[in-house]
This record gives sequence, C-alpha cells and structure tokens, in this order.
Amino acid sequence: MNSRPQDKAGQGLVLVTGPSGAGRSTALRALEDLGYEPIDNLPLSLIPRLLDGPPIQRPLALGIDVRNRDFSVAGLIELIDALTARPEVSPEVLFLDCRADELVRRYGETRRRHPLSPEETPSDGVQSEIDLLVPIRARADVLIDTSDLSPHDLKAEVVRWFDRTTGGRLAVSVQSFSYKRGVPRGLDLMFDCRFLRNPHWEEALRPLDGRDPAVAGYVAEDPRFAEFFDRVRDLILFLLPAQVAEGKSHLAIGFGCTGGQHRSIAVAEKMAKELAEAGWQVSKRHRELERRTATAAALQGERA
Repeated sequence: MNSRPQDKAGQGLVLVTGPSGAGRSTALRALEDLGYEPIDNLPLSLIPRLLDGPPIQRPLALGIDVRNRDFSVAGLIELIDALTARPEVSPEVLFLDCRADELVRRYGETRRRHPLSPEETPSDGVQSEIDLLVPIRARADVLIDTSDLSPHDLKAEVVRWFDRTTGGRLAVSVQSFSYKRGVPRGLDLMFDCRFLRNPHWEEALRPLDGRDPAVAGYVAEDPRFAEFFDRVRDLILFLLPAQVAEGKSHLAIGFGCTGGQHRSIAVAEKMAKELAEAGWQVSKRHRELERRTATAAALQGERA
C-alpha cells in the first residue's frame, strides 16, 4: 500500500477504482457504513458538476471503472489532476488491485461476463483491463490488493484507511486465526498460542470453541498461560499510548493457533475483555468461526 496523504480541509472525496471484480462494491458499502455517500458508475463528466452544486454535508465515495459512461484512462487522470487543484476538494484515489488468476476465478464463480470481453472468455478481458489501468494504479493514494481478502477482510482494510469517526481515539481490533490458513493481512502485532495445551485432543472439548468457559478454563490451566498472558497484556498496554502519540487510529492484534478454534479464540476473548476494561475501544474478530459460518450458510443456500 502507498502512504496515505495528509488530510486537508474541504469536501471529502474518495474515487474507488480498479479492475472489475476486485471488490469495488464491497469497498463502497464499507465507506457507506463509515458515513460516506456512495455513488457508483457516475459519468466522469458529471463529477465536477456534482461538486459545483449545493454543499454536500457528507464525504463522497464514487465508484469508477471501465463501465462508466465516457470512461477513459486519460479522462480519469485529467479529472484527478483537476480535483487535486481545487482547494475546496480533498480527493483521494483508492485503487483495488487483484491478481489476474483470482479475477478469472471470481468471474467463473459468478458466471458474469467481463465488460471488456462480453463474447470471449473472462481471461481476455481481465488482462486487457489490468494493462489498461496501469497509469491509474500509479496514481493511487491508497492501494489495497484484494487477491487473498474475503469481503470481511476488505471491509476491515477500508475501515483501517478511511475511518474518521474515532475522534482521535485508537480503535483496537483483537483477532484470532489459524496458521494453517495463513496470517491475516494488516496485523500490527501477532502472538503465537500454539505452545499452550490444546483442547482439540479432549473429546468433550473438540466440538466447542474458545468462547466456551470449559475451553477457556482448560487453556488457562496450562502452567505457562498466566505468565504469557500477563506479559503480552502488559506489553500491549505499554504500546497503546505510544501508538496514539504516533497518530495511529487503528491497531490490529492477532492471536494464532493451529486450527483457530480453541486456544487463539480463548486468548483473544480474554485479551479483548481486559483491554476494554482498561478503557480502550476494542472490537473482536474470529476469522475461522466466520469462515465456518459462511460455509454453512452457502451450503444451506444450495440445498434450498
């Protein structure tokens, strides 16, 4: 990702662009949740007129891709330059990048036609669009590669970059995950819980997860747990004020274990509780539980 420019006064405006299928709709929904007014596929020629109209109370998030009427790379670059020159506008370009093979896979799953190759295979249009957008990608203020991101992950990244609602407070995200499925993107601090005793090997505990008191108690009985937890908590509490002084608005802390079901969840739950009790703004996320829920919902939908 690129470094984000300094915020300046004026009408907030985020131009959301990138290759088709990279997650523009998800990003626009995330920005809407943050208080932005989203408008998708507005013709480029109408954007200056929109800004010349009556004052807009909310920041704008405009979705732009090759399907926009009168779209051209040169036209979009000229628009970015013109908006940047206007002192009353604070434009930022959010470019959602994605690998070609992943875009082809997404088109295959949805069976949609690519806008640049409606009568051909999606791969032809995907590569053509990626090549076409290279100059715009180079102009991005914020670049997010969505190749390996779930919609939830992408939303979290958008929030990380564009949430201005914390009023100077640091928002702390505590996450659990499975190392087998890879480390989540965007973590600032990460701790390995795989050395703790594993409830997976207890038949009665195996189907439960770390939110269950029986599982949490089992993990906490490990002789190494108390010292590990206290040291990590004290380190985090020491670092949080320093992150605020540095100007950060978000801090993501991850706890991982083998399956992401027992130990990492138990530690993340306890840590989130104690940080909240210490006065910090804390949210929780258990990635593998979300994956299981999403898979179960998809299977149920297929049977319906």
